[in-house]
Amino acid sequence: MADRTRGPLAGVRVLELGTMYAAPTCGRMLRDFGADVIKVEDPGTGDYARQWTPMKNGQSFGFARLNSGKRSVALDLRSEVDRSTVRRLIGTVDVVIESFRPGRMSAWGMSYDALSADHPGLVMTSVSGFGQYGPNTGKPGFGTVAETGSGFAYINGWPETPPTSPPFGFADSIAGISAAMGTAMALFRRERTGQGDHVDVALYEPLMFIVGDMIMNYTGTGFVQGRVGNGTGSASPRGVYQASDGKWLSIAASNQGIAKRLFAAMGQPELIENPRYATNEVRMQHNDELQALVTGWVAERPRAEILKVLDDHEVVCSQVNDASDIVEDPHYQVRTLVELTGSEALGRVLTPGPVLHVKDYAGPTYDGVPKVGEHTDEVLRELLG
Repeated sequence: MADRTRGPLAGVRVLELGTMYAAPTCGRMLRDFGADVIKVEDPGTGDYARQWTPMKNGQSFGFARLNSGKRSVALDLRSEVDRSTVRRLIGTVDVVIESFRPGRMSAWGMSYDALSADHPGLVMTSVSGFGQYGPNTGKPGFGTVAETGSGFAYINGWPETPPTSPPFGFADSIAGISAAMGTAMALFRRERTGQGDHVDVALYEPLMFIVGDMIMNYTGTGFVQGRVGNGTGSASPRGVYQASDGKWLSIAASNQGIAKRLFAAMGQPELIENPRYATNEVRMQHNDELQALVTGWVAERPRAEILKVLDDHEVVCSQVNDASDIVEDPHYQVRTLVELTGSEALGRVLTPGPVLHVKDYAGPTYDGVPKVGEHTDEVLRELLG
């Protein structure tokens, strides 16, 4: 029987030089599946993410979510002495994650080429605003720049509202998850060849991939997609609707079979025969009037009743959850939410666990948030003697 306490990345050691959001997200993804992640922080300030709100008793929830279970080593990368220690630590690890502006690692003598000359199996994962090459490579970039530059903000919102960025680290999170995927691919390649690699992630690129249909549409037809509210602009009927009790729910009739079942659930199965609604193409041409039909039907009943009818007809739907709804949902309790323990400042809190599940691995524990430099002596003794 497999040892379900050992993740697929057990035995992989990671040195995380990244700060803020995207690079630490990559580190957390690797740590979630068994890697030992050592986080290098400035001895004075630590990772700036420690200052993010919301907070409880001086502890940032966001920092806790991304860094629980990592080991913190306090070293000042502006100091040649500490940079020398970091270079020695790199010789003992499998992966380095860094998020400095391109050129900074080279200026410190820690480019991938310089490090891999002595450590050919090293995987370096660099996360930056615009990537390691291209005209904008030297520009600083955070998630907001990625969300606007990728095209996402332009198509997010309603026609009458300004372009809208999300109220959370959307681009950073996707870039961090993508960086973890790239790191895992590089480690897989190393298993076969012994050769490491340099993974180059620009904050905007994973998000631009997601909104890529609008780019294809423009290059193919000249059409510039705008904001369409809760619709996708590609399938109908789809959206967020308000029930008679004031509560909200979503419906996604994004293929022909679901649209047919939705019309049956509404008590109007004949709509699928109507030339105005018979296919997705014509439904999109008459989207406003079809959305009005769905909106009116939902508004006549309380949300629980609507969801029951939709579930009975196997229509893709969900209530629109706030945080309390998520915490109280039995499905999320069983599968998704995990307890973060060991933080006196936070007390008992729940956080989303791994973003995917592996059959022969039970998953990590989230056992406390490291203080700045908490593991410095432990790590330097263990790895450098």
